[in-house]
Amino acid sequence: MTNHSKQGTPYKSEGPQPLVREIPAGEVYPVEALGPLRSVVEAVRGMTQAPVAIPAQSALAVASLAVQGFANVQTLGGVRPLSLYALTIAQSGERKSACDAPLMAALREHERERSLAQREATESWMNAHAVWKIERDQILKETRKGKGEKRVAAQADLEALGREPEAPPAPDRTVSEPTFEGLTKLLAQGQPSLGLFSDEGGQFLGGHAMNNENRQKTLAAFNDLWQGNPIRRTRSGDGHSTLFGRRLAVHLMVQPSVARIFMSDPLAVDTGFLPRFLICEPHSTIGSRLQANTKHDALALNTFSERMRLILETEMPMDAETRELQPRVLELAPDASALVAAFADAVEQAQGAGGSLAHITGTASKVAEQACRIAGVLTLWRDTNAVEVQKTEMESGVALAKFYLFEASRLASAAIVSAEIDNAEKLRRWLLEQWHEPEVLVRDVVQLGPNALRETPKARAALGILEKHGWLVAMEAGTVVRGAARKEAWRVLRGG
Repeated sequence: MTNHSKQGTPYKSEGPQPLVREIPAGEVYPVEALGPLRSVVEAVRGMTQAPVAIPAQSALAVASLAVQGFANVQTLGGVRPLSLYALTIAQSGERKSACDAPLMAALREHERERSLAQREATESWMNAHAVWKIERDQILKETRKGKGEKRVAAQADLEALGREPEAPPAPDRTVSEPTFEGLTKLLAQGQPSLGLFSDEGGQFLGGHAMNNENRQKTLAAFNDLWQGNPIRRTRSGDGHSTLFGRRLAVHLMVQPSVARIFMSDPLAVDTGFLPRFLICEPHSTIGSRLQANTKHDALALNTFSERMRLILETEMPMDAETRELQPRVLELAPDASALVAAFADAVEQAQGAGGSLAHITGTASKVAEQACRIAGVLTLWRDTNAVEVQKTEMESGVALAKFYLFEASRLASAAIVSAEIDNAEKLRRWLLEQWHEPEVLVRDVVQLGPNALRETPKARAALGILEKHGWLVAMEAGTVVRGAARKEAWRVLRGG
C-alpha cells in the first residue's frame, strides 16, 4: 500500500515518518503599498536583512500611534479610529529588535525630552500644591471655629481658592507590559494617545493582564479602545469613572510557540480581540543574511525620524480639562469609497458556507475597515492636515489589507492542522505505549484512547493522519480482527 502526505507526495518505504505541522508559504509583502513609509521600511530591511514584513509592521504601528489622536476615518460602517493592532510572529534571532529600534528612535527621544521637561513642571506643581493645601487647611480650620456668617465666608474662600492643582500629565507615549488598571490609569492621568509596543510580546500575552482572572476584562478594554468606545473603570478606592476620547496602537512581536497558544485561545478569538490584529509570520531569512549584502540608507531613516518628531510635537486636539481627544473626521473621496466597497463585497461573498474565508469570518468581517484605517494612517503621515482619503491611499490600504487577510487565513488553517497533528501525536504515543494489539479500530480509540479523541470524528481523523504518515496500514473491508469481520480497521506499525 502506498501512503501519501497532505500534499500528495508519497512517503519513502523505509518506515513511518514524523508528524509534521505543515504551514503553506505566505505571500510576498506588498512593500510598494506602504506609500510614504516604503523608503524607511526598505532602509531597515537593507540594514538588517530581516524579512521586510517585520519593519513594515513596526512602521505602520508607529505611524498609527503618531496620527491616531488627530483624526478618525470614515469607513463603510461609520467613523472609526486610526488605531492599528499588529502582531508579528518570528522566531528568536530574526532581528525583531534590530528592525524596531530605528523606527522607534524618534519616539524614544521625544519621550526622553518630555520626561526632562516634566521634572521641572512637577517641581512647580508640588510648590503650588503645597501652598494650595496650606491655604485650604487654614480655611477649614477657621470654618470649624466659626458659625453662621463665618461659615458662609469660609465657603466663599474655598470657592475662591479654586480646585486642587493637577499634576502635570505623564509624558510617556508607550507601554510594554501594562496591567488593565495600569493602562487605564495612564490613559486617565497621562497622554490620551498611547502605544503598547513590545519586541517580547509574550511577556504581555503571558503576563498579569492576560491571566485567567484578568484576561476577559483586558480583552474587553482593548476591544473598546480599538473601536473608539469609552473606557469604564470601577475600583474600590477610586469609585467609578469613564474615560472618553482615548486611543491605543499596538504592536506585539512574539515567537511562534507563543503565537500558537494565543491564536488558539477561544476567548481571544470569540471576543473579537484576535480578529482586530494585523497578523503576519514572514518566511525566515536566517542563513542568508550575508554582510556583503548589507545596505545603509541614512537619508530615509532621518526623513522618517524628522517626520515623526514633527507629528509628536504637534498638539493633539483635546479638551484642556478632561484631556479627551477631539479628532476630526477624515472622509473618503468618492472613488476611494467605491474601491473599498467593492473590496468589502468580494470578501463578504468569500465568507459564505464553503467559501475560502468561512473559517475566519471574524477577521474577514473587519478587513474592509482595516483597509480604511491603514489608508487613513498613510494619508495623515503624508499630510497631517489632510481632509480626506484619496484613491491612491485606499489602493494601498486595500492591498495591505488583502495581504493581512491572506496571512490570517493561512495561519488559521495552520492552527487547525496543528491541532489535528497534536491529536494524531497523542494517538501515536498511545498506540505505541499503551495499546498492545496488532490492529486498532475506531471504537478502540473512542472507548479506550486519549481523552481528546473520545469522539468518532476526531478519532477517525487522527487515524487517517497516522495512516498517511505510515504509522498505520488500512486493512481491507471484511478482514477478521479479534474474531469478527470488520468494515474498517488498521494494522499498527511500530516503527522498528
